[in-house]
Amino acid sequence: MKIGIYVINLARSRARWDGLSQRAYELGVTLERVEGVDGAALAKGARSDLDMKHFLRENGRTVLPGEYGCYRSHILAVSTFLASNYDAAIILEDDVELAVGLIERAIAIREAMPDADLVKLLNHRTKWFRKTATSRLGDEIGRSIHGPQGSAACYLITRAGAEKILKSMQVMRYPVDVALERGWHTGLAVFTVRDNVLNLSPASKTTEIATRDDYRIGKFRGPRRTITHLLRALDYIRRIRYCLS
Repeated sequence: MKIGIYVINLARSRARWDGLSQRAYELGVTLERVEGVDGAALAKGARSDLDMKHFLRENGRTVLPGEYGCYRSHILAVSTFLASNYDAAIILEDDVELAVGLIERAIAIREAMPDADLVKLLNHRTKWFRKTATSRLGDEIGRSIHGPQGSAACYLITRAGAEKILKSMQVMRYPVDVALERGWHTGLAVFTVRDNVLNLSPASKTTEIATRDDYRIGKFRGPRRTITHLLRALDYIRRIRYCLS
């Protein structure tokens, strides 16, 4: 099984790439750089493939430039992988810390879950985990009933999964980490590991997307968020059904 490792990295964040490259050299793995889309450098009118009305209604806040760039960067990374001859890919953001045995664990996860389109290898939370399988290297794979789990910093994706993403996620309606988990909408067979395969590096403390204050400022207040709460409740029910299926 040939698995490529793609790293999303902004042109202005060369130091992150240099650090990852050095670590990859020490581990004997090859990385492929995907230059990220710098949402902060784009004019609002240049935001193509964004369903603004849907985003505002479903998320209850404005779209932040950094998260738009992050979304488009992941779509670019998936497209780059699909144009390659790899059987599967690990897509990373550049604030992840590489570790020994990444490829071997990814292969074992793929063997344990041959029908999975996407397996998240890093999450901020894994609550009410429902195990489906355990890889020969000990990674437990399943679905988290409670979500969203947060983070799109590291995931394993197959060619079939990449094709489904490019078909169903070209238009941005959610932040990319939320969109990737919505298998009930995209048709992806999405799973997660119970314990992270990789962890965030110290570089993650300096965000390139948005701070908590940025999210807070853009959030709607009062009655304007009522529809968002109702839609999230419906989505939560769909998530539970999906995880138990």
